[in-house]
Amino acid sequence: MIRYSLARMLQAVPTLLLLSVLSFFLIHVVPGGPAVVMLGDKATPALIAQINQSLGLNKPLWIQYGIWLGHLLEGNLGYAYSYHQSVASLIAVNLPRTLILVVTAIAISHVIAIVVGIYQAVHRDRPVDFILTGILYFLYAMPTFWLGVLLISIFATDVRWFPTGGLYNPLLGPTFGSYVNHMVLPVSVLVIGSVAGWARYMRSTMAETLVQDYIRTARAKGLNERGVLVRHALKNSLLPLITLVGMSLPGLFSGALIIEIIFNYPGMGLLFWNAAQQRDYPIVLAIVIMVGVLTILGNLLADLLYAVVDPRIQYR
Repeated sequence: MIRYSLARMLQAVPTLLLLSVLSFFLIHVVPGGPAVVMLGDKATPALIAQINQSLGLNKPLWIQYGIWLGHLLEGNLGYAYSYHQSVASLIAVNLPRTLILVVTAIAISHVIAIVVGIYQAVHRDRPVDFILTGILYFLYAMPTFWLGVLLISIFATDVRWFPTGGLYNPLLGPTFGSYVNHMVLPVSVLVIGSVAGWARYMRSTMAETLVQDYIRTARAKGLNERGVLVRHALKNSLLPLITLVGMSLPGLFSGALIIEIIFNYPGMGLLFWNAAQQRDYPIVLAIVIMVGVLTILGNLLADLLYAVVDPRIQYR
């Protein structure tokens, strides 16, 4: 398995290199630049040229790319123009916050999706199955930004159960309860947006599994229905869901960007948004590369989890 993992990582190197090239050149050809944003109304060609020279942005793009790539390979993500500190220090502060948000949403979403999917598969083609299907399609069709605004309007503005945004209550300080209270609505948006699709996949795969011969054999041997579902049907039905976990990591981070903006949650998404507005190239490039790495690691993680769920799968 270790050899397989190393081989997959080596195969990903050309992909990451191509991603870095495209990202670097596309970001730098966008009109404007950090000098224009920094100067604002005071921007003049002379001042812009002076700032670009101090930041090294007056050199040809291929030279800038070579310098940036060399620093990246050394583990240096660059210096953030707008924050006046290293990109690595900013990511070290904001990445754990987004990971907590995303991992919590993934865990809750999968528990709900598995339970709902199994329940629908067991009661397939019955009224309760059709009702749950309609609810899931309705939830799946709701735009993330609209759902976030709706939850804020109801639970933060009207009934005032939860805060409208932020990381914690400044009056109470960074306590555990304050963190949890501020995360309820952002996590709920992520959960609602992802559980609908995953529950439909779980329902389909479980329904196909329940009609297999080995399931009928297990029932014929006298195994109770709970044992059939948990010991035989569930493991085989989880394989497609595991694939979705790996493939959905980048999507969840992208969704977190919208959620962090709506709820003013200080994570990677809000950092990326602010950096894009400030034309802070080092931050934007670092986050783009990180999302690319997460995509590759997510696919690799899905492959490795296959072997955990189904011991018959072996990687060499």
